[in-house]
Amino acid sequence: MGAQEIRAALDRHWAASDASDFETEHDIYLEDAVLEYPQSGERIRGRDNIRITRTIQPNKKRFAVRRVTGSGDLWVTEFTLRYDGKPSYTVSIMEFSGDKVARETQYFADPFEASASRAQWVERMEA
Repeated sequence: MGAQEIRAALDRHWAASDASDFETEHDIYLEDAVLEYPQSGERIRGRDNIRITRTIQPNKKRFAVRRVTGSGDLWVTEFTLRYDGKPSYTVSIMEFSGDKVARETQYFADPFEASASRAQWVERMEA
């Protein structure tokens, strides 16, 4: 699968994630895909288990993709994930096998206050 096809699959995946379209969202994964959340120490094996854990999530979720980059079998998406309006800055690393994701690792970071000590050298970004 070429870069354009993978990028299109990722665009469909993230749009479906934002729309809570769980079937389309999980089309991107192999049947035996693995999803890891290092910060919580969780590993989820299998597309069905990944889908179920996301389906039962009680919070309202919204996804805003900032950047997608990659080549070959390794792709990275930076996005803001909002749970009930609270932002979490997220990085998803997806490893493809053919045209499907075999492994995904997601990292989450909460926002924090900017340090006044560096204010004169930075510009503020929209959250």
